[in-house]
Amino acid sequence: MASIAVYSVKGGVGKTTFSVNLAWCAANISRRKTLLWDLDPSNGSGFLLGVDPKKKRSAQSVFSAARDPSKLIQKTSYDNLNVLPADESIRTLDRQFEGLGKKKRLAKLVEALSKDYDRIIFDCPPVLNEVSAQVMRAADLVIVPLPPSPLSARAFELVVNEVRGSGKGHPPILPVLSMIDMRRSLHREARETNPKWPIVPLASAIEQCAVERKPVGAFAPRAPSARAFAQLWTAIERKLAQG
Repeated sequence: MASIAVYSVKGGVGKTTFSVNLAWCAANISRRKTLLWDLDPSNGSGFLLGVDPKKKRSAQSVFSAARDPSKLIQKTSYDNLNVLPADESIRTLDRQFEGLGKKKRLAKLVEALSKDYDRIIFDCPPVLNEVSAQVMRAADLVIVPLPPSPLSARAFELVVNEVRGSGKGHPPILPVLSMIDMRRSLHREARETNPKWPIVPLASAIEQCAVERKPVGAFAPRAPSARAFAQLWTAIERKLAQG
């Protein structure tokens, strides 16, 4: 089993869209038993997969010692893909982690879920706190979407520092150029500067994910963006295989 965090300290970089589409690729292309775990209070991942949090249940409660994570996991309409949706209770998760005093609580939950899943993908909130620290301790790989801009470059430096600060065995980082439009000079320069980074283009099909409430591969499998996510997933599997 491998756990993959899609993370950025900057909002609006396509983090949730990446999480949903990569989880779909894991389940449908690699045929991996996949869990998409939404740690962002907006529940964007659950929304894009057409799944809403169950009423009268708190996403935060999964971290208490008495709650079985599987009780909150929901099936999606796609084979091999389940989701643990978020809700407003996640907003206080940082304080809950600090109150528990257990630095590897999330990692322990991931270990418990490993008997049921081959891949766990975290849609992380754009924060630098105990939540992000717990994710770094639990992840085997960190994916960082980076639209080509000076602010994104600065955000990437913060992510690198956060990951490296998680300890000697910190997970590797795979930066991905997102929202790329090669007609723009700044975007071409970003590509020329980082020729080995994977690319996900700026595409209307990706924007339609929120309208369709589906991954792009499910409703536009021949779109260039669907191929880009598939190629990115192949790169992720290769990275995981390398250790």
